[in-house]
Amino acid sequence: MKVYAYKNCSSCQKALRYLEGRTYELLPIVEQPPTVEELRRMAGYLGGVRKLFNTSGVQYRELGIAGRNLSDEEALELLASNGKLVKRPFLLTSDGGAVGFRPEVWDQVIGKGAL
Repeated sequence: MKVYAYKNCSSCQKALRYLEGRTYELLPIVEQPPTVEELRRMAGYLGGVRKLFNTSGVQYRELGIAGRNLSDEEALELLASNGKLVKRPFLLTSDGGAVGFRPEVWDQVIGKGAL
């Protein structure tokens, strides 16, 4: 299980507290964004590439992403090159994933009470 997080993100901090006692790999999302393949997998779980964007982020607004007509491949390349554009925390397991932190969704993805 991989968790991409940003240390100053309150949702990421809540997610990491939720994961206490579980084994996972913690990766810094800004310095080491998810790969194109990881993003593609997550987009499949979520039902679309657009759901991967951190739409409340400064860079999302500065780059005018909402108004751009990006292909899925262009969006994946952009996300993989700039971790600040990726919605966080970003949880990826061998057979599922979630972006943002909602305990009920994470329970489903990793298995309630799974250690």
